[in-house]
Amino acid sequence: MKGKTPKESHTIMNELVLPNDTNTLNNLMGGRLLHWMDIAAAISAQKHCNRIVVTASVDNVSFKHSIKLGDVITIEAKVSRAFTTSVEVRLDVWAQNIPSGTSVKSNEAYYTFVALDKEGNKINVPELLPETAEEIILYDGALRRRQLRLILGGKMHPDEATELKALFFSVEK
Repeated sequence: MKGKTPKESHTIMNELVLPNDTNTLNNLMGGRLLHWMDIAAAISAQKHCNRIVVTASVDNVSFKHSIKLGDVITIEAKVSRAFTTSVEVRLDVWAQNIPSGTSVKSNEAYYTFVALDKEGNKINVPELLPETAEEIILYDGALRRRQLRLILGGKMHPDEATELKALFFSVEK
């Protein structure tokens, strides 16, 4: 199975915040943004895997700035690492107010997807081949983020998380 670069799975999605997308304060509802982010991330994961993918986890979505009625949302998604049957996708969300000419980064998150075959069984995914310094940093950090997800999900014992432990304990030589 041939590896792919992050550029091959890069996805940019735009949405206009309309009245039906907002709460009573005319701010974008968080659930609506999470829905759009899931779509953008799934497209990126499917481009990488060339398969149907399903959402396995959503990590630490941070809401840094409110997004207002009439703002244009740009969601940038790209695969940061591929594991055996899953991929991690990094998302960055920007809110642009076109009349004022302002743009602010409002959110970021990591989504994980599992690739499935036609019968709904997990299937191996292509390797990710990071190229730039930023891609390498995201790639290297993905193993720690994965171990944390597995611990929090009860699928890994903390003692097995060697990459995470290395952050906190120096190895004696």
